[in-house]
Amino acid sequence: MTTALRIAQGGFGRLALLDMDTPLVSHAHSQCHVIFKASGADSAFYVSEERLPVTDRTAILVNAWEPHYFYSEPDFPRTVYLALYIEPRWLATLHDPLRLAAHPRFFPRPCVQITPRIRKLADDLIGDLMSPIPMKQERLEIALFDLMLAVSEQFSALESIQDLMRPEGLRLPDSRIQRALNHIGDHLGQALDADRLAASAHLSRAQFFVRFRRCTGMTPHVYVNTLRAETACRRLAQADDRTSLGRLAEDLGFPDQGHFTRFIRGQIGVTPGEYRRVVQVY
Repeated sequence: MTTALRIAQGGFGRLALLDMDTPLVSHAHSQCHVIFKASGADSAFYVSEERLPVTDRTAILVNAWEPHYFYSEPDFPRTVYLALYIEPRWLATLHDPLRLAAHPRFFPRPCVQITPRIRKLADDLIGDLMSPIPMKQERLEIALFDLMLAVSEQFSALESIQDLMRPEGLRLPDSRIQRALNHIGDHLGQALDADRLAASAHLSRAQFFVRFRRCTGMTPHVYVNTLRAETACRRLAQADDRTSLGRLAEDLGFPDQGHFTRFIRGQIGVTPGEYRRVVQVY
């Protein structure tokens, strides 16, 4: 069973130290996502169906809204991961060019050999997170920014902005798909099957799937699940939102708490109850 050692959440996004040995379904995040091995056995993540090694010398780089998943063989040795889910808007407030971290091709390669400096920055952050004394917000944000800046300068497309602006690198807008996206955001607590979504966009089911993937890079199912998971994480972290897990499940369109618990575990690795118990809000 996966255990959350630390979870921090704030305007920067969130980060987690996860002792993980259970699978994650194909999912995505609205943030840019970076995964480091913290300790334990070497392992692998899958990004766009490509199996990529997670070792002391590599990092997994996942663009915003890019589907990825984790599969662990039965009885395989455990691994602790440092997972960063960083808001591009937060990065941009500190260094304006990093607003491009929201671009679907910000990281050209999903797996990279990290430099000794990046390894040290990651290890320093891991050490601070494991301290029994919670990190001060300023220290945490400085450590996060230094690490993300180092990763971005070394491995992103920041130095080739023109390449990011090429038509093949952009997801083209479509007013009908935008209607469907608005419908999803407004109705997360209701059934959102493909037929309903296609109808909201005034498209046939087949046309809807083609256009949706062209505009978002993912299926409607993954997109809906992403919004539900991120809404759940946000509400679970709010000290003034002590809604029962059963009510939260209902608010997000699940038939019961059991379905909701299995969904969250498949998306982020831990149960809603453990997330609420462990998360440190900044």
